[in-house]
Amino acid sequence: MRGGAQAHLMRCSDGHYYVVKFQNNPQHKRILVNELLGTKLAARLGLPTTPVAIVEVSEELIRWTEELAMELPHSRVACVAGLQFGSRYPGDPREVAAFDFLPDEQLRRVSNLHEFAGMLVFDKWTCNTNGRQTLFCRKRETGNREVRDTPAKEPEEPYETILIDQGFCFNAGEWNFPDAPLRGLYARNRVYEGVIGMVSFGKWLERMERIDERAMQEIAEEIPPEWYEDDYDALMRLCEQLLKRRMRVPDLILEAKRSNRQPFPNWV
Repeated sequence: MRGGAQAHLMRCSDGHYYVVKFQNNPQHKRILVNELLGTKLAARLGLPTTPVAIVEVSEELIRWTEELAMELPHSRVACVAGLQFGSRYPGDPREVAAFDFLPDEQLRRVSNLHEFAGMLVFDKWTCNTNGRQTLFCRKRETGNREVRDTPAKEPEEPYETILIDQGFCFNAGEWNFPDAPLRGLYARNRVYEGVIGMVSFGKWLERMERIDERAMQEIAEEIPPEWYEDDYDALMRLCEQLLKRRMRVPDLILEAKRSNRQPFPNWV
């Protein structure tokens, strides 16, 4: 929740906690569209995501909750009421520890580390102009329910990573695609040690190809019109561009491979 959108952790009526981004966040109102559309597309690629929801926040709650405000450079304004974007926190924050960084020793124990290759397919497709954000959690069994805990306990158990924060897909509020070789790459090459060639991206590329106009339409219809200021044509143009971009993704991955960073140390 440290990001520029100034999200708030809120417990919602379904009993779950959500990281909520508001329409008047300092980045752009379209960030909410990007979050919902991007996360739904990532889920269709089979990537590990958190459930998302449209969260209605009342004027009364904002009026009586001083913390529900946006800190601007020269002022502080209340969050706006209405429909907001929510990304479910992976459990109860009083019991769950989620980390956005792991040292190399713990990173080796991430059970789904191979899915960073799929995340790169997604980020190249959507032109994520921010660094790839993920959470790392660890699971353990307590009685009949699953709980995630801190790295200090039970170090033999693996971690898992969850893809979060799609706000800067489609270049944030610009809704264009300024591609560059290093865009979409995770900050550390270690997560790509399992990549041996284009075959390592194959299953996610195939799933991307199966996402068609109908699937895009289904997701678009879930998005509240106020998030894109009732400019449905602009939203449809974005979806059309995404469908056309699918064929470019393999070339974008190869451009990343040829970059000076050399992100895939075991490419053969």
